[in-house]
Amino acid sequence: MTTFNALTPPRLCVVVPCYNEQEVLSESAKRLTAVLEGIVEAGLVHDKSHALFVDDGSRDDTWSLIEQTTRESRRAQGLKLSRNRGHQNAVFAGLMEGEGDIFISIDADLQDDVSVIGKMVRKYIENGTDIVYGVRADRSSDSRFKRLTAEGYYRILSLMGVEAVFNHADFRLMSARAVRALGSYREVHLFLRGLVPLIGFKTATVEYNRSERFAGESKYPLRKMLSLAWEGITSFSARPLRMIFVAGAAVSFLSFIAAAFAVVASLTGTTIAGWASLMVMVAFLGGIQLLSIGLIGEYIAKIYIEIKDRPRYFVDIKTGGEEV
Repeated sequence: MTTFNALTPPRLCVVVPCYNEQEVLSESAKRLTAVLEGIVEAGLVHDKSHALFVDDGSRDDTWSLIEQTTRESRRAQGLKLSRNRGHQNAVFAGLMEGEGDIFISIDADLQDDVSVIGKMVRKYIENGTDIVYGVRADRSSDSRFKRLTAEGYYRILSLMGVEAVFNHADFRLMSARAVRALGSYREVHLFLRGLVPLIGFKTATVEYNRSERFAGESKYPLRKMLSLAWEGITSFSARPLRMIFVAGAAVSFLSFIAAAFAVVASLTGTTIAGWASLMVMVAFLGGIQLLSIGLIGEYIAKIYIEIKDRPRYFVDIKTGGEEV
């Protein structure tokens, strides 16, 4: 179990993945450093606690602003990846490259409530909790479409046998040993919302209200959201493959019934022209087969990429910390 020594409060590293966040980065850094100052003064965390801004190959002035922030504040450090590797890899890189006793991941868009950071730290200190999930109290800030699809997706994950915390994204606290355990997972296709619950250490939740973006546009449009959703299902569940088997068995059973009916009808001389029904059946079976082949191909493609065991990311530049 994680232990806490009151004489040496834990060093906190807040990991902030950033991709084209120039409109919001200055305000995000300002609020995060203010929160860090507050919990340092309260004695909850070590004086060397800081925020680590991870630039995921941004094409705007995000990295320049991160460098400026690290020069102006000792509470800020920067990590620049060599190219865009995606949100999940950016979070993972920050956790692996950061230094601390506890880590909190939070997006730069200020939709997650930064004031909850103190509550997460208290959960860790008071309960010896290795993982504290930030869970949305409600989805009133979402559109009706997004609310229905998001909640429906979590239910689908559950039906598929994927462990995921309902209404939790990537706002969470992890102890150093939980981060080390996470680092032992070797898959290239990262879906942290599914990986972290597999660690199995002591967990807790903290509820918060999610806000609208402070500025700029969402870096997760519908296409990326669907891609992440599909990643979560195919990376953690073989149930879709089993569903293909069940569907194939059901169709085969119906085909045998149809064949028996056709033989009986032929012997009794009651056969009739059935071009339309025949075409419907052929189209249906063809669609099932193509869908099944595509799904199997998706899993094979994942295996093909995973066995290459390529690095998830490369660090280009690090700034801030002891060198400032």
